[in-house]
Amino acid sequence: MKKRVLISVSNKEKITEFAKGLIDLDYDIISTGGTLRTLLDAGLPATAVDEVTGFPEIMDGRVKTLHPSIHGGLLAKRSSTDHMKQLEENGISPIDMVVVNLYPFKQTLEKEGVSQEEIIENIDIGGPTMLRAAAKNYADVTVIVDPADYEDILEAQRQGTLDGNKRQQLAAKVFRHTAHYDALISRYFTEVTEEEFPETFTVTYEKVQTLRYGENPHQQAAFYKNPLNSAGSLATADQLHGKELSFNNIQDANAALEILSEYRDPAAVAVKHMNPCGIGVADTINNAFQKAYEADSISIFGGIVACNREIDNFTAEKLSEIFLEIIIAPGFSKEALEILTKKKNIRLLELEMAEKEATYQKLTTVKGGVLIQDSDAGDIAENDVTVATKRQPSEEELADLLFAWKAVKHVKSNAIVLAKDQQTVGVGAGQMNRIGAASIAIEQAGEKARGAAMASDAFFPMPDTVEAAAKAGVTAIIQPGGSKRDQDSIDVCNEHGIAMVYTSMRHFKH
Repeated sequence: MKKRVLISVSNKEKITEFAKGLIDLDYDIISTGGTLRTLLDAGLPATAVDEVTGFPEIMDGRVKTLHPSIHGGLLAKRSSTDHMKQLEENGISPIDMVVVNLYPFKQTLEKEGVSQEEIIENIDIGGPTMLRAAAKNYADVTVIVDPADYEDILEAQRQGTLDGNKRQQLAAKVFRHTAHYDALISRYFTEVTEEEFPETFTVTYEKVQTLRYGENPHQQAAFYKNPLNSAGSLATADQLHGKELSFNNIQDANAALEILSEYRDPAAVAVKHMNPCGIGVADTINNAFQKAYEADSISIFGGIVACNREIDNFTAEKLSEIFLEIIIAPGFSKEALEILTKKKNIRLLELEMAEKEATYQKLTTVKGGVLIQDSDAGDIAENDVTVATKRQPSEEELADLLFAWKAVKHVKSNAIVLAKDQQTVGVGAGQMNRIGAASIAIEQAGEKARGAAMASDAFFPMPDTVEAAAKAGVTAIIQPGGSKRDQDSIDVCNEHGIAMVYTSMRHFKH
């Protein structure tokens, strides 16, 4: 008896070639709607689903394959005498293969100005049901959801190697596909109904690449992207030069982009181990990079540089003099590319810089679970700070305080940043106590600490950090405030003529 295949695809790429191959392998084709027209227009024989079911497509095609003549043919276990007897009694023939891909729900969501009605109509019902039925019965039914698998399936059919193991692999792919599809629908409705933390939380990502290894060579890793709203992320970057990105490259580059998003004027950020080692803002990207480089000319070695303006030949010349892993920018001039591509291994990433994102949900895995929180989109403007000391900060000091506050937000806690003239001059990151972070930042700054602004990601539990700042010559401090011993720090500031402002906002970053 000839085998039967049911074909109903939204993505019609290569479908006529595949169908012809199946016909050559002695398959009869059942099809629906637009797929049926495509096959018939190509001169291929196909039977309409309503001829099989004896029931017309109704409700604008919402109901067409949801019928026992279809699902009985998919779900019947060929090894079960009872199942096969019931098929015969009800005049149902087995279906041996299902080729289905789904209504373009994701693409519909991405359409500008799309209506909710159009979104709802692009939620596929019959397609996932057929896929799940066929995948459940993979022992007897071959199920294909991805056009990339067509040629392999035809060849396996020709060679007689389409066995249970291969069908099980295809079934696993189907369940991943339908889970991904349903996760996008779930996400849409959860956002529409404004449920921030529902009773279950399902996420889905699409694979970008398998990585050579993770943080260390003995760890396996891969890179996945958000299927929606990935603009301005590394997943959408155009790599112009250099070898494949590593796990650590991606982590560091993402950190650089997050920092860069804080600044609107020409800015350059140098990152090492997910902490900024130098940030500079200036009138040109050339001068901004010079500031970032001079902020810590040692740590930048082997680091990542991100700029929010096109790289010109002058900046490229400076960048080429340093060993860097990656340079990220919204563009590179022709001359800059000629200069930088002479370095064989450096990665050059061109990426349209997105506006600073509003709050989004960040996921952190822990053993046995996941933590979900809003991203730290908190920002402080000049009018948001409260002066806690007798002396008000000058206009220049306030500008540096706000600059440093944007920087310290992206430094691992406990964190202290010293800044002067829109340039970081000292960064103390990831210390177990605040005075330890301050000591590192002050030591790094050296004489540049005199007249600098200091930012702290959390309040001072003791006045020792302020005392160290005063001794180093710091003239202004920005911190959240809120310690029971705030007055001790205020007193030290007043004693040394330091201006200190409170933000009433903490920026812990673990």
